[in-house]
This record gives sequence, C-alpha cells and structure tokens, in this order.
Amino acid sequence: MKALGKVYLIGAGPGAQDLITLRGARLLALADVVLHDALVTPEMLELCPQAVKVAVGKRCGKLSTAQAFINKQMLDCAKKYALVVRLKGGDPMLFGRADEELRALEGAGVEVEVVPGITTALAAAAATKQPLTKRGVSRSVAFFTSSTAPEHADQVKVPDTDTLVQYMGGREAIVTAQRMLDQGWRPDTPVVVIENCSRADQRISRLTLATLARGLGEARGPVLVMLGDALQMREHQQSDTEEEAVRLTA
Repeated sequence: MKALGKVYLIGAGPGAQDLITLRGARLLALADVVLHDALVTPEMLELCPQAVKVAVGKRCGKLSTAQAFINKQMLDCAKKYALVVRLKGGDPMLFGRADEELRALEGAGVEVEVVPGITTALAAAAATKQPLTKRGVSRSVAFFTSSTAPEHADQVKVPDTDTLVQYMGGREAIVTAQRMLDQGWRPDTPVVVIENCSRADQRISRLTLATLARGLGEARGPVLVMLGDALQMREHQQSDTEEEAVRLTA
C-alpha cells in the first residue's frame, strides 16, 4: 500500500506576497498540490509554479466549496501526492476552520503540520500605524467575527475588552456598532475600517462608532474593522489620505 503524503496547513498572511513566512514560501516551492482559499492572491500562487492548484474558496454570498468536500479533497490528495499544501488566508488557526480540517486528517491517519501566518488584524495595525494596545488606554484586545452557524446567530455578543477587531466586518460591523452604542460605548469612539489589507487596492477609512452604526459603503474585498480608543490618531500622525498623497507625489 502506498504511503500517505503529508499535509501542511499554511497561513498565507493578509494578501501581499512578501508577507508570507519564509517557511511557508519554502514549502509552497516544494508542494506537489496546493488547495487554496479564495482570498489567496494570484501573486502568492506564483510562489508554487510547479504545483497543481485547486481552488477551494469560501466567500460570503458567493458560490463556495463545502467544508466536507474540502476535507475529502485533502484526503484524496494525501493518497496521491507526497507534499500537500492547504493554503489559507491569514493564519490557519484563527477563523480558518483548522479544527475541522485537522480532525479529518488526523482521523484518517494523515500526517499534518501547521505553519502560522500573519493574521489580518496585525497587518492592519501595521498598515494604519495604529497599535492595538496602548499604555494607559488599552490593555486587552479581542478578535471576533459575527459569522456563525445560523442556529447560534442570536447568541453572538460584543466582547468586553478595550480594543475590538471584527473580522469579516462589512455589514455585520454596523450591527456591532449599534450594540456597542446600546451598551454605553461613546458615540465618538474611534473606528478604523481597512479593506483589502496589504494589497495594491488597500483602502483605509477612519470614522466614529456613531458613523459606523449608520452604515458602510460598498466593499470590494475583505473588510476588517478595528474599534476602540487605541485607534485614536496621534497628534502628529498623518491621515492615511495624506500619506497616500505623499507616496504618489514623491
């Protein structure tokens, strides 16, 4: 009987090709097959020209691959190839369904290793030059998402912490903002919204909790929302619009 291949769950990071880890890039260059998320950029896939590429993306409101089918594809690939990569946006262990995939692989006796990636919240903090913690202001951070199974939707609560980072924000962040206002958060609490973090079409918006509660414009890519007093712009900090203008005229 042919030995099973090894599967690597690799975090691709927020999107930019050069934000993947060296270990992740090295394994991509050796991979026989790469099963990749919809959020993985074409530039990232340039790191594995030798590999068979299989799109197994999940996108809200769009045609998606069922998780059970993804699990089966990984198992089928492990029977056929020596080095299998499951490439995920961000970090595999944060909102990446890693538990389900690890269970499927371990249950079938397939060797699996996880390679971490830069999660979008940290890339967004860097892109906006806004630390998520700040001495005397924010000592705690929560990463959360409202995306959940339908039967649990009414159980989603806003975390009780200094800085909040909502993944897959979009329209769901509007509901979060209203809940925060209802819980007594100040209407002028700073909010930073970042779309397509680290990519060429990255877009940053600065607003307040009250403004967010009234709505967000149409998003053209993945959205992450950061909320809390740590997001207040520093006295001498340029706005993102000003910084972009400096880059374009330099």
